[in-house]
Amino acid sequence: MKPLLISLVLSGAIIGGSFWVTSGSSRPSRAIPENNVSIVDGKQIIEIWAKGGYQPRKSTAKAGIPTILRFNTNGTFDCSSSVRIPSMNVSKSLPQSGSTDIDIGLGILGTLQGSCGMGMYPFEVEFQS
Repeated sequence: MKPLLISLVLSGAIIGGSFWVTSGSSRPSRAIPENNVSIVDGKQIIEIWAKGGYQPRKSTAKAGIPTILRFNTNGTFDCSSSVRIPSMNVSKSLPQSGSTDIDIGLGILGTLQGSCGMGMYPFEVEFQS
């Protein structure tokens, strides 16, 4: 009877622990602000959070303003830690935690598309007049 009780307790601990670990890793560590575009000292900064994909997946910004894409990471170990913007020949590895700026020059009218290194997680920035 005692080995059965120990087995049940250990099984419950393993199952409960796996739920705790997996549910905690999929939650965003912070709320993504609704407006992720700001202008500071004449530069447009578009903030994108990278972890399990990119948030927000679509941003809207103004064309014709010097623009920086700022990628924020926090314990990012997945494919989204590798950013690609093929039309600008940009390929950048992001740190596991921190922020990385990519200067993309003047935002050109239209849609700028990017993705993770394997192309699994896309994002885009629509530049409007």
